[in-house]
Amino acid sequence: MESLDLRVLEDALAWREAGSGVTLVTVVETWGSAPRPPGALLAVRADGVVSGSVSGGCVEDDLIARIKAGEQQDQSRPCMLAYGVTKEEASRFGLPCGGTLRLVQEPLIDVSWVREVLRRTAVHELVARHLTLATGAVRLQDAQRGQTLQFDGSTLTTFFGPRWRLLLIGAGQLSQAVARMAQALDFEVLVCDPRDEYAATLRIDGVTRVLGMPDDVVQQLQPDAHTAIVALTHDPKLDDMALMEALNSDAFYVGALGSRRNQHTRKLRLAEHFGMSEQALSRLHGPVGLRIGAKTPAEIAVSIVAQIVQVKNQGDAPVAASETSQTLSVSSPA
Repeated sequence: MESLDLRVLEDALAWREAGSGVTLVTVVETWGSAPRPPGALLAVRADGVVSGSVSGGCVEDDLIARIKAGEQQDQSRPCMLAYGVTKEEASRFGLPCGGTLRLVQEPLIDVSWVREVLRRTAVHELVARHLTLATGAVRLQDAQRGQTLQFDGSTLTTFFGPRWRLLLIGAGQLSQAVARMAQALDFEVLVCDPRDEYAATLRIDGVTRVLGMPDDVVQQLQPDAHTAIVALTHDPKLDDMALMEALNSDAFYVGALGSRRNQHTRKLRLAEHFGMSEQALSRLHGPVGLRIGAKTPAEIAVSIVAQIVQVKNQGDAPVAASETSQTLSVSSPA
C-alpha cells in the first residue's frame, strides 16, 4: 500500500482519458531476493511509456516489448506472467540471487474503479480491490490497515491507502529542511505556524501552509494512521497543545524538538495540567530523531525523517520503551 502506486494509477487514468491504451502489471508473488514486493504496480502506455516498476530493471524492458508487440493472448482479460523461473532467466532479467517474480498483467479498460480508488484515498480511506482473472471484473470494498495482498490463483486482492502525511508545527529553518526531505519520500507536507515572521519564509513548492493555531489545526486534520506530526517551534505555547491533540489521535508518529530535560519538563506539564496519561505521553518521540550526532539543521532533519520512516516501516510493531518513554517524577532528570 505505497502512495507511489497512487501516482501510477493517476498516470494510467490520465493516459486512458487522453485516448491511449494502458496495461497494468502487478507483482503477486516473489521468491528469493526479488527487487519489488508483492503489490508493486507498473503501468505501461501503448507506446511503451511507463509509470512505476515491478523490478527496476530488465523485466520492465521485456514487458514493454511484449505489450508493444501485442503478445498477450487475450487483450481483454488479465493473464499471468513469470520471470526468473530458471537461473539463466534470473540472470538475464537482473533478478538477484535467483529471485523469481510472478505477475498479473491486465488491460485497463474500465477506469471507473481507478477514479473511485483515487477519490477514496484522497479522503484518507483504505480500499481493497478484487480482480477476477477469468473475467477482468473489478470490485472495491473498505479495507483495514495491516491487510496484505491475497492471491488464490483466480482472484487477486490488492490494497490502496492514502499518501503518508506529515504536519510540521513551525516554519523555521529546521522545518523547511524536514519538509524538503519528506517531500522527496513522497509525503504530503503541511506546515502550521501562526507566527507570520517565520511563515513568511516558507516558500517550498508543494508544501501547504495551514492557517490557525496548531492545536486547532491538529483537530481539524483528524490525524489517522498515515499521519505524522512533529512540533519544532521550541515554544510551549505553540507546541504543547498541539502535542496533546496529536498524542490523543491515531497519528502513527508524534515528535517534538527539545533536550531530554525539556522533554521531561514538557511531559510533567502535560500530565499535571492537562491530565495526560503516561501511556499517551510514552508515544512522544523526544528528543525527536535518531541519535546520529546531528548538529546542523540539515543533519537534524535527516535524523527526524529517518526516525519517521523507521516507525512507518515498523507498522504496528511496538517501539522500544527506551526510545519513547521517560519516567515522570518530580525530580529533574540527569
